[in-house]
Amino acid sequence: MDKKKRHHIILNEVHIHNRVLLTDLASMLNVSVDTVRRDVKELHSLKKLRKVHGGAIANGFNVYSDRSREIYELGSKSTIAQKGISLLKRGDVVLISGGSTNIELIKLLPKNLELTFFTPSLNMAIELINNTPEQYEVYLIGGKLSRKSQLATGGSSINILSDLTADICFLGTGYIDINQGVTEVDWEIAQMKKAMIRASKKTVSLAISEKLNTSNRYKICEINSIDTLVTELDPNSEILEEYRKANIHII
Repeated sequence: MDKKKRHHIILNEVHIHNRVLLTDLASMLNVSVDTVRRDVKELHSLKKLRKVHGGAIANGFNVYSDRSREIYELGSKSTIAQKGISLLKRGDVVLISGGSTNIELIKLLPKNLELTFFTPSLNMAIELINNTPEQYEVYLIGGKLSRKSQLATGGSSINILSDLTADICFLGTGYIDINQGVTEVDWEIAQMKKAMIRASKKTVSLAISEKLNTSNRYKICEINSIDTLVTELDPNSEILEEYRKANIHII
């Protein structure tokens, strides 16, 4: 496979999943990790993505305050966010993780719902403070901060969640598959998201359709732990047929 095609595939994976590992890319492309590392370094120098230890992240990932950053499929994510807002009721306690689609939801929130938010995401907390009125309460769940995701992880944050029952959880979703369930690239983040599901009455996955039928190393939950799946697609789309069969509410 020539370099141009490798670069195209690498960028596509980064755009869809926000963060990818060099080892996963090497396996997918059937090349050495050193080759992928050189490709990622070159794409970083071209400002197509950002190189991080062991992998790469999208330019728009976790840099929400800078609106000039590239947000992949922004139109689709805005559509998903609008649908997600329809699930909220006045006075809800909302548990929300990071992710560019969740950020779009925050930006479009009505001002009169008087919501209470809990989040383990540092960047999400900042966005909530900057984009919601004073009557909205925002709680940052503390713990060990992941440098890659800027999400609190570890025992202390999971213990905090054990004392919480949220009305709804908007779960940042990197990988979702009808058979493999919801998975993650990072073990500690997977454990945190498991705790978020346990702490919520309803779990909602906001996911662009390109994330459907993809999976990674660490399982967060089986597919039936997701109550509602929100994509940019028409809910009756054939692509969503297997998810409908699993009795997941789709909007």
